[in-house]
Amino acid sequence: MTWTPEEKNQKIIAAGKAFNPSAPIRAKDLFAGRLDQITAVLDTITQQGQHALIYGERGVGKTSLANVLEGFLKLRGQATIVAPHINCDSTDNYSSVWRKVFHDVLLIEQKQGFGFNPQVQEVVSLASDLAAETIAPANVLELATKIASTALFIPIIDEFDRLSDKNTTRQIADTIKALSDHVPRATLILVGVADTVEELIEEHASVERALIQIRMPRMSQDELKEIIKIGTTSLSMSANAEAVEYVASLSKGLPHYAHLLGLHATREAIDKDCVEIGVDHIQTAITKAISGAQQTLSRAYHSATMSPRRDALYPQALLAAALVRTDALGYFAAADLREPMSRIMGRPCDISTFAQHLKKFCDSDRGNVLERTGVKRRYRFRFKNPLLQPFVIMQGLAKGFIKQDAITLGARNQ
Repeated sequence: MTWTPEEKNQKIIAAGKAFNPSAPIRAKDLFAGRLDQITAVLDTITQQGQHALIYGERGVGKTSLANVLEGFLKLRGQATIVAPHINCDSTDNYSSVWRKVFHDVLLIEQKQGFGFNPQVQEVVSLASDLAAETIAPANVLELATKIASTALFIPIIDEFDRLSDKNTTRQIADTIKALSDHVPRATLILVGVADTVEELIEEHASVERALIQIRMPRMSQDELKEIIKIGTTSLSMSANAEAVEYVASLSKGLPHYAHLLGLHATREAIDKDCVEIGVDHIQTAITKAISGAQQTLSRAYHSATMSPRRDALYPQALLAAALVRTDALGYFAAADLREPMSRIMGRPCDISTFAQHLKKFCDSDRGNVLERTGVKRRYRFRFKNPLLQPFVIMQGLAKGFIKQDAITLGARNQ
């Protein structure tokens, strides 16, 4: 296949829309997988008095899921939907959160006119204009009731875990209970980073009955492969099975990397006049992903692995941690590193080979790249920033510590 320079340029631009590693997905047609989670949220919305909490690690696609809910609701026949999607920050309180929610929401009310032949008039106003200067749960309940009288009201409060004020979370818990009791056509959706619900709704157990808890795990291999298939199909291109499996294995369940590698590999294929993406294009994509990585990832990797000693095993130990099989929350035990470390080193390795490395990866001198939980001799570890894990694996490939088959074989065994 040979494209003209103009056609090539158009394809390269289109690839940036098909694969977008820098921002959450907004178009339903480009959203891959997560059918169980989508169904759970949609069922919550259609059940009166129920609200949803979507939680999980950073980078697993929680915000993307929230972005496409409206499109899926319309497929279920919901015509009028008001679904403001806001992000919290550490400076927010209850009033500022709801002021963000109501900021662009139009409130439509039917009011009776005056005179001998009064006509019903439709009055449109901004909900934020009707909010009190300091918003309280009673004010939210009043405005939500008015909005829900003409539409399905689904406020989405993202990055909920960034709220540091305990009084704010208490008031939101009170609001959930009030909405459950009085406004059946309003569903509050909270989105946050946490391993357990208790970390998000601490000390508010009474709200659990009204809150459906939906955990977003890392994506499965099949879901990651679907990202590549959807993206390449939208470009009238394809990727061979080996290339697709390679990307899915490298991504470690994180959609960001499936999009990142898909983008670079697709553009490399276009540049080489290929309509099918192969492993050679993925190899180039890995190099570009490393060179263009976020400064925070590059700095974290450097801090964790640098050493003046040539025989230091920090890069190898961190790579073994990135390759290890984990539990559902991303944790692993020190003993789990024996197999991948032995594979990397080409000789049998016991815990004493890397135990001190694991300990130091949790210290500030090494950038706290791992976090530790549990008690001595039974510690469990995981990457503090999930996005660092695939980056470490790509560095391992680039440095020749491992080869492609170690990635794909390891993914099949997990």
